Amino acid sequence: MDIRLASERDIPGLLALLLQVGQVHHEIRPDIFPNNTLKYDESTLSALLKDNTRPIFVAMCGSFVAGYCFCVHKDCQNTSVSVQRRELYIDDLCVDENHRSQGIAKALYLHATAYAKDCGCDFVTLNVWCGNDTAMRFYEHAGMSPRHIMMEMKL
Repeated sequence: MDIRLASERDIPGLLALLLQVGQVHHEIRPDIFPNNTLKYDESTLSALLKDNTRPIFVAMCGSFVAGYCFCVHKDCQNTSVSVQRRELYIDDLCVDENHRSQGIAKALYLHATAYAKDCGCDFVTLNVWCGNDTAMRFYEHAGMSPRHIMMEMKL
């Protein structure tokens, strides 16, 4: 397995994985996420690949995109209620359903955190949907802890 920055040739593999992530979210929260949807389409992916503030890492098994990690650089400014800091936000991390439990997610996560350190980031952050217990356990095992919790009441 090799982890590298994604390129245009990886778009079909990224789209296939985005569909898998969309399905996971739909199964957890069908009241929010429609079935068979993509977070990003081909043209949006193409634009993201050109944006240096939004690196996308892919885990390659030969020529197959076995996983990805979409990241976003966030420069949080000093305000009256928070200090200035640099964060690398993991927008999405996915491993192909047929390649899970092989250490790919861990390798992608470690690659992203090493990248964040090299870039001078103070934190790595991400969001996990309640109900995605596998992801929650993975991130907690990797050393992450909750920062804040969003509450809701369905009307």
